[in-house]
Amino acid sequence: MAILPWQQRGYQSTAGRILGLLRRGPVTVDELAEALAVSGNAVRQQLALLERDGLLQRSGLRRGSSKPAQTYALSPGAELLFSRAYAPVLTQLLHVLAGRLPAVELDTLMREVARGLTADRPRPAGTTRERAEAGSALLNDLGGLAEVEERDGRLLIRGAGCPLAAATHHHPEACNAVGSLLSEYVGLPLRQCCERADRPRCCFELGEG
Repeated sequence: MAILPWQQRGYQSTAGRILGLLRRGPVTVDELAEALAVSGNAVRQQLALLERDGLLQRSGLRRGSSKPAQTYALSPGAELLFSRAYAPVLTQLLHVLAGRLPAVELDTLMREVARGLTADRPRPAGTTRERAEAGSALLNDLGGLAEVEERDGRLLIRGAGCPLAAATHHHPEACNAVGSLLSEYVGLPLRQCCERADRPRCCFELGEG
């Protein structure tokens, strides 16, 4: 996921504080303006940006002194920005599964996960290059910042980062999980060439179908 402008400014920015207030429940522009000690126009400007980024939604109307006031609430996906539990829980889950399941069973399990994650996404067809580009796009959607490269006549999906970086440094089975997901999606075998040093980076070499 790309870093949004309000994240660059921090959670203490006006937009970040608005999101914090929205976590408590739907609020109106006037309520936000009073809580933040800013003007209504300043609040509306931030709300428009947050709505554009898909972080909030209009949730209804609240009776006011003169006319009903629009209320705003967090979008269903916005809560993910505040949780710190996903990475450690996923890391430990993969570690436990890798310790209990043979590699082939873990790979099969991750392929089932891949089918669920990509159920609503058309499977790529065409040349190996076209499938590689589709796999790169999927990895980007997961936060991998990937692109397709060619090396010695082979195509690579290489990321500038890793969507499971919190797990891959100590648990290489997390790379297997990403590789299984990509392989299932593009319909081609993949070979890992990931970097797991201080800054993990995805790298998968595509085989022929």
